[in-house]
Amino acid sequence: MNKITLIGRLTADPELRSTQNGTAVCTFALAVDRRFAREDGEREADFIPVVVWRGLAETCGKYLSKGKKAAVSGSLQTRKYEDKQGNKRTAFEVIAEEVEFLTPREQLQQETNTEGFEQMNEADLPF
Repeated sequence: MNKITLIGRLTADPELRSTQNGTAVCTFALAVDRRFAREDGEREADFIPVVVWRGLAETCGKYLSKGKKAAVSGSLQTRKYEDKQGNKRTAFEVIAEEVEFLTPREQLQQETNTEGFEQMNEADLPF
């Protein structure tokens, strides 16, 4: 069984692009805190690359950004490649099947541009 679940914050804005046949793919990295702190009390983090495909990729590209908290569930994939110097390397990445946005709604609303809009009381709504 190959199943991984991570919760962390995006280290940078996600990169959304398309393959040659038009399939959407979004990549980003999550900073995931380690379970235990070091002797000085600081918690280290691991930076995990994540790949998301198709419709979910488009949603991630639209709504996620640097610093936002997200939960990712998927599988761990490895691939081998040769770098520019001819050295053999192995890359590890999570292929996401599910992504849940965990940044609180209040924080998202504060980041939304509300210029030109007026705050309304729910009691004043006609429906």
